[in-house]
Amino acid sequence: MREDVENLDIRDVTANWVNAAVLARQIEERIKALADLSHTPLFFGRLDYLHAPGADQAEGAEGERFYIGRRHVHDADGDPMVIDWRAPVSQPFYRASKKDPMDIGLRRRFGYTGGDLTAYEDEHLSDPAETAAASKLLQQEIERPRVGPMRDIVATIQPEQDEIVRSGLSGTVCVQGGPGTGKTAVGLHRVAYLLYAHRERLARTGTLVIGPNASFLHYIEQVLPALGELEVRQATVDDLVAHVEVRGTDAAAAAVVKGDARMAEVLRRAVRAHVTLPTEPVVVVRGSRRWRVPTYELEQIVRELLDRDIRYGAAREALPQRIAHAVLVQMERAGEAPDDRVQDAVARNTAVKAAVKAIWPPVDPAKLVLRLLTDAEFLAGHAAGLLDEDEQKEILWTKPARSVKSARWSPADAVLIDEATDLVQRTHSLGHVVLDEAQDLSPMQYRAVGRRCTTGSATVLGDLAQGTTPWATRSWEEALAHLGKQDAMVEELTAGFRVPTDVITYASRLLPHIAPGLTPVASVRENPGSFEVRPVTDTADVVAACTQSLRHEGSIGLIAADARVPVLAEALTAAGIGYLGPGEETTEETRLTLVPASLAKGLEYDYVVLDEPQAVVDGEPDERTGLRRLYVALTRAVSGLIVTHAAPLPPELG
Repeated sequence: MREDVENLDIRDVTANWVNAAVLARQIEERIKALADLSHTPLFFGRLDYLHAPGADQAEGAEGERFYIGRRHVHDADGDPMVIDWRAPVSQPFYRASKKDPMDIGLRRRFGYTGGDLTAYEDEHLSDPAETAAASKLLQQEIERPRVGPMRDIVATIQPEQDEIVRSGLSGTVCVQGGPGTGKTAVGLHRVAYLLYAHRERLARTGTLVIGPNASFLHYIEQVLPALGELEVRQATVDDLVAHVEVRGTDAAAAAVVKGDARMAEVLRRAVRAHVTLPTEPVVVVRGSRRWRVPTYELEQIVRELLDRDIRYGAAREALPQRIAHAVLVQMERAGEAPDDRVQDAVARNTAVKAAVKAIWPPVDPAKLVLRLLTDAEFLAGHAAGLLDEDEQKEILWTKPARSVKSARWSPADAVLIDEATDLVQRTHSLGHVVLDEAQDLSPMQYRAVGRRCTTGSATVLGDLAQGTTPWATRSWEEALAHLGKQDAMVEELTAGFRVPTDVITYASRLLPHIAPGLTPVASVRENPGSFEVRPVTDTADVVAACTQSLRHEGSIGLIAADARVPVLAEALTAAGIGYLGPGEETTEETRLTLVPASLAKGLEYDYVVLDEPQAVVDGEPDERTGLRRLYVALTRAVSGLIVTHAAPLPPELG
C-alpha cells in the first residue's frame, strides 16, 4: 500500500503548482501514516460471523470472516484483508460474550513475540457446549514488560472501556479511573476512534490532547501515530496560556486564590471598568455639512453594547459603526441617500475615532493583570464582595514590576492573562479536546481548557484520589461546571489491569484519608506480582533494592521525594548504575529511571523502588496533598514494588 502511494505520478493531474504542492504534502502524510512499525503486527484478531453483517439472517446468508488490526489493509485489487479496529464490524471483538455472542461463531486472538506470530486462542461464542474462560493471551499482553514509551491497547480493550471509546462526538465524557484502569489509553483511543468516525469534521476543527507535563506527553506521544493518526496536537495547560514568559512561582495560598473561579469575575469587572460613558457629543464634518450625535444618544449606544455583554474587543469594533449609523440616519432625514461606503468613511472619521478611544479604549490583557497584582486600590475596587482583604493581600506582589516583560509571571498569572485575553477577544474553539490528569487543575485552568472546546466536545480523564495540588478538584460535577460541560456523562473504571493485587491493596489503605467514598480499584491480574516493605539504614540499601529489581526483565523506576533525588543520583553514580530522567526512553542497556515524586503521575514501570514514603508526604504543602502524592507513587508498578524506609512509615499506611 505504501509503495503504491510512493509511485503515484501527479504531474498530469494538478492544474498548477499550488495544487501540486498540496497534493504532494498529502501524499507525504499518507506515506508517514503507512510506515512499518517494528514489533507491531498488522492484525491481532479474527471474527467469524455466523451470517454476513447486514444480511437478512432469515434467508440463511453465509457467514463471513474478518481479520481485525490497528489499521485497514487492502490487497493489490483493493479488497480488504484487515479491518480497522474502529470499524463497526470490529466491535464484537471487544463486546461479544457467551451471554451475547453478537452473531459471532468464533473469536480468535493472536499472540506475538517480537512481531512474530507465536500463538492463537479461540472462543466459540455461539457454542453452548463450550464454557466461558479467561483469555491467557489477554493476560499475557496486559502483563507484558514495559520498556519504552506507552503502547496502544487495541488488542486488550475491555467491554466497559470500548463503550467509552466509541461514545459519540457530540457529548463530553468524564472518566474517573483509579491507577491502572487504563483511563489514559481509553482517552487516546477515543480520539483515534473519533478521527475515524468524523474525520472531515475534525480535520476542519482540530483535536488536542492536554497532559500534566512534558514528560507525560513524551511518554504517550507514540500511541496515536501507532494507530495511523498523525495530526493530533499535544500540549500542557501552561503551553495553552503561554502569552507571557513564566519565570516565577507562587506560594500555595496565593496560587489557590489566583486559581479560584471568583478571579474570572474580578477580571470581567476590571475589563469593563475601562468603558466610560460619553460626556460630550460627536460632531462629524463632511464637506460643508456638520452632523452632530448628541451625548444622550451616544450614551444609549454604549449602554446597549454593555448590556449585550459581548467581547470587549468586538464591542469596541462595533462602536464606530453604531455611531456612523446614527449619522447616516440624520443624513437620510435630510434627504441624502448614503450607502455602506459612506458609513465606513464616517466610522473612520477623526472625530469618531477620538470618541471611541475616549469611551472604549483598547485593553492589553497582560497590563491589566499586572495592574491588578500590583495596585492594591485597583484590585480592591474590582474584588469588592468577591475576595476578602487577606485574599487580596495574598495575591498582591510585594515588589511591583516595571513592565510586562520584566515581571516574574507565575503559571497562575499566565492563566489569568488568558482569561483576560478571552474577555477582549474570543478564543478559538477546537472540535475535540482530551484532558488527562484533570483532577489537578484549578477552576481557572478548567475555564482555560473549556474555552478551547466551547463549540466542541471533551474527554476528561482523572482520579480524584490522585489530586496532588492544593487546589485539586473536589468533585467531577464542580470541575465540569468550570469547564462549561455540566451535561457531561461521568463514567467510572474500577477494574485494574496494571497494578498487582498486593500493591493496589496496600495503596488503597490511603483512600479513606484522601478520597473517602471512591471505589477502590480491584485488580484483575492473575499474576500477583511481588511486594515488599523493607526497612533500610542508608542509600546503599536503596541502591541494592534497585540492583535486585534490575535482575528482572523490563523497566525500573526509582521514585523519591524531590529533595531526595540528588542524594540518590549520587549514590547510583557511585555504584556505577546508569539511569534516566522521567520521559527519557528506556533502552535494553539503561532500564532504570530516577523519578521525582512530583513527576511520577501517569508514568508506569515494571518494577518500582519507592524511597522514604514519609519524605514524599512531607514534601507537599499539606498532609492530604502529601498522602495523595504517596498514593500516586505507590501505584506506578506493573509487576513488583519494594518500599524502602529508614524513617517510620506514615501512620495512614497502617
